[in-house]
Amino acid sequence: MDARQMTAMAEATRLTRQGRLAEATALIQQTLAGPAVRRRTADAPSAGQETGSTPGRYPATPPALAAGQGTQLRRALPGWLTRRRTLPGRDAQDLRRPHRPAAPAVNRPAGSFEAFSYSDAAGTRDYRLYVPSGHTGGSLPLVVMLHGGTQDAAIFAAATGMNDLAERQGFLVAYPQQPASANPGKYWNWFVPGHQHRDAGEPSLIAGITRQVTDRYGADASRVYVAGFSAGGAMAAVMAAVYPDLYAAVGVHSGLPYAAADDVASGFAAMKRGRSRPGRPPTRPVPLIVFHGDRDATVAPANAAGLIDDVLEAASPDGRPGWPPAPVTTGQMPSGHAYTRTCYQDPAGAALAEHWTIHQGGHAWSGGVPHGSYTDARGPDASAEFIRFFDEHPADPQPGRTVPAHARGD
Repeated sequence: MDARQMTAMAEATRLTRQGRLAEATALIQQTLAGPAVRRRTADAPSAGQETGSTPGRYPATPPALAAGQGTQLRRALPGWLTRRRTLPGRDAQDLRRPHRPAAPAVNRPAGSFEAFSYSDAAGTRDYRLYVPSGHTGGSLPLVVMLHGGTQDAAIFAAATGMNDLAERQGFLVAYPQQPASANPGKYWNWFVPGHQHRDAGEPSLIAGITRQVTDRYGADASRVYVAGFSAGGAMAAVMAAVYPDLYAAVGVHSGLPYAAADDVASGFAAMKRGRSRPGRPPTRPVPLIVFHGDRDATVAPANAAGLIDDVLEAASPDGRPGWPPAPVTTGQMPSGHAYTRTCYQDPAGAALAEHWTIHQGGHAWSGGVPHGSYTDARGPDASAEFIRFFDEHPADPQPGRTVPAHARGD
């Protein structure tokens, strides 16, 4: 290898370490094929870069990386397809979804991903619904996914890979969509008091979509879940607080606690510093899984702690949690982020909440597709871990339970 090739290979190594695999591959091919490369290609977004910050620009997704192995989960609950998933351990390997080469279309029928709409007194919202192939009317779980700002239903579905997971594991996924007419940036209005109560505003519309899908497709009402990212994560927290009878568990990625703000100014303040006002947790806890990067410059990591605090307070008999030390697991993704997973149990010893901190992670969906809208492929797989947590938390029927007064809008 001559000096020119050695220099090029060193540059390719640098690009690879930065996650810029396409550029590194092209440079190696050009170096080995002929004369020296005189000009590098334009920079491509690296894994973890927030490409969704430029509206309308979503780079094509390169081939996915292969996944490693981990410790096998217990048998799935009835109604979910039995599957191999992983729980992190101190020596856990890569938790990203395993990717297999796609089979010809004739041998691998795809599920349907169609557009619908729902209307009530609060207005109209479009939504997309994924129904896995082979669904013949059996009772399946339903996951409602709320996108972040500047995104829409299709972009969010592609970024999180949730439809692929639904196809392989057998559940429905609904994606309510916020129009620009409701918010210029397509953000859910989680910070507006009129959208923080039951049977009013956006919560009414999202709940209506949830019920419409449940009724139309015969979804299992005991296994209906809500999750979201950023503004969608904040709205998912609202939905869990005001509709604790509708959702069995909630997943919040890079979001904020319920009622953390009551106008635009306090909303921005909460995003930057965390909630400054006393919390208003629900009176009945909904099991919660939280993912948040500790270098998130858009939504402060303190908001993740606020979400956990609200659930623990709601679950404590005297409203003041006096919890024993929570089990903590740490891990490292190969060529990716380290993480810490903290698990919390209710006073009866049942798993109640999980807090995943992605070290050096920014404002991006952990384990999402490379170069997707607000995704970081170098983190543990948030989509798979949300579904694993939901699998472990079907609704706990409580005859005669009441809806909290603040959820009713009192």
